[in-house]
Amino acid sequence: MSTEVAARPTYGNWRRPRRPGLGPFGLVGTFGVFGGLVLTLLVSLISLLAALTVIVPLAFLLVPLMVRTQDGRNLYQLLALRIGWFRRRAKGAHVYVSGPLSQRPGGRFRPPGLLSRVTMDEGRDAYDRPFGVLHHPGRNLYTIVLGCEPDGGSLVDPDQVDVWVAAWGQWLARLSHEPQLRGAAIIVETAPDTGTRLANEVLPRIKEDAPAAAKAVMREVVERYPSASSEMHTYIALTYGVPPGQKRKQSDIITELAIRIPGLLAGLVGAGGGSAYPLSAERIAEVVRVAYDPAVAGEVLSLRAQYGGTGLEWEDAGPAAAYEAVNAYQHDSGVSRTWLLTLAPRGTVGSNVLRGLLEAAPGTRRKRVALVYRPIDPATSARIVEADRRAAQFMANSGRGMVQARAASEVQAAEQTAAEEAAGAGLVEFSLMVTVTVDSPDQLSDATVTIRNLQAAARLSLRPADRMQAAAFTCTLPVGLLPWEHTFVPQSLQEAL
Repeated sequence: MSTEVAARPTYGNWRRPRRPGLGPFGLVGTFGVFGGLVLTLLVSLISLLAALTVIVPLAFLLVPLMVRTQDGRNLYQLLALRIGWFRRRAKGAHVYVSGPLSQRPGGRFRPPGLLSRVTMDEGRDAYDRPFGVLHHPGRNLYTIVLGCEPDGGSLVDPDQVDVWVAAWGQWLARLSHEPQLRGAAIIVETAPDTGTRLANEVLPRIKEDAPAAAKAVMREVVERYPSASSEMHTYIALTYGVPPGQKRKQSDIITELAIRIPGLLAGLVGAGGGSAYPLSAERIAEVVRVAYDPAVAGEVLSLRAQYGGTGLEWEDAGPAAAYEAVNAYQHDSGVSRTWLLTLAPRGTVGSNVLRGLLEAAPGTRRKRVALVYRPIDPATSARIVEADRRAAQFMANSGRGMVQARAASEVQAAEQTAAEEAAGAGLVEFSLMVTVTVDSPDQLSDATVTIRNLQAAARLSLRPADRMQAAAFTCTLPVGLLPWEHTFVPQSLQEAL
């Protein structure tokens, strides 16, 4: 008798869309190269010296487009990042103070930075559950936040895990067909358990006439158990936009979002999300408040356990003071550092590749891992896939030796992507951000070592979000901030660079 063991499914084929243009120049650089050559040839008809006066400055302008970092940024983009940082420091925008004694209008603790103009409203879904709606007036975007309690992979049959992964892929593919959906973010937040919930459950149930030994054991469990446990929360932030040129009432938009929530929650449950529910306006404000001031996490849990809520409003969810440095962000009782994804795992990986990164990290106060998705509509997906396939075939036909072998592998991956897209699979752009919060700046070095080890186990390549730590910290919160919607340079122009 022979037994055949089925191979476990593997995942991969993450591809960065090829940049249009000649080599590393991009589309803008390519036009500059050919335009400069034509101009130089025309000027050379007058004199050689005139041609040199044209080609030398042109070379100085085009060379920075050739030098790129691992994540594809050229020297102009790095220079723009530093200029923006120096401008913020000159204006004092890297320091934030709020509250009654500050110069902020209203004297309240509004969230800073990209959240300073965001407003909160609340609606009710088909099951009469309250859900918060964040309005980003600058881009006229609306965000709803869903919470879930995933079942986890421990003591679960591997076949069931594969079914969950497939259902999650179908849920992501469905996002491409969601009307006016601009982006989605999945945030997994972990923190050491404060012990508040356990104490509220156990201590009131201890009887005075119980044996002394039993009471001592229960009190010792309440005291020691939290040091070896952690809490985990999962949030899904979905951000919708209003079509250009349309003026709609905010109440109508909230009603439309309420209709969509049950279907979105059903998809999460089928993908292993466990108990899924929408977050109320108060709950969203509590999550943001705890992120800026981790020391109040236990107090927030106690108030929710005793009174069923905290009464916290969005206007008071921000920090009392915050300071942005080059490589860190200090806010109330915590200091945070954020890393950005530069390279997805190469080759194939298993379904548990991110398990270590998502688990609680020892020695940290809080950790958030944010997966940001940008759904692409079916028409655009077909165009991107076809352009990528043609570019891969061109490289394979023009290369030699090892270059040709690598290009052939690129062709195979591009053909597989095209076949999957033609079969109905959705195409999404994604990135990953990791924020770690500790108690003091002295602990950041240990947190950096921890993240370096975790990213190696997850086969990821991350870089610190230097000179934009405050914005990156905010993007890992479940508030619906999409990085590509808040850039000074339009996304289409960035892709051309």
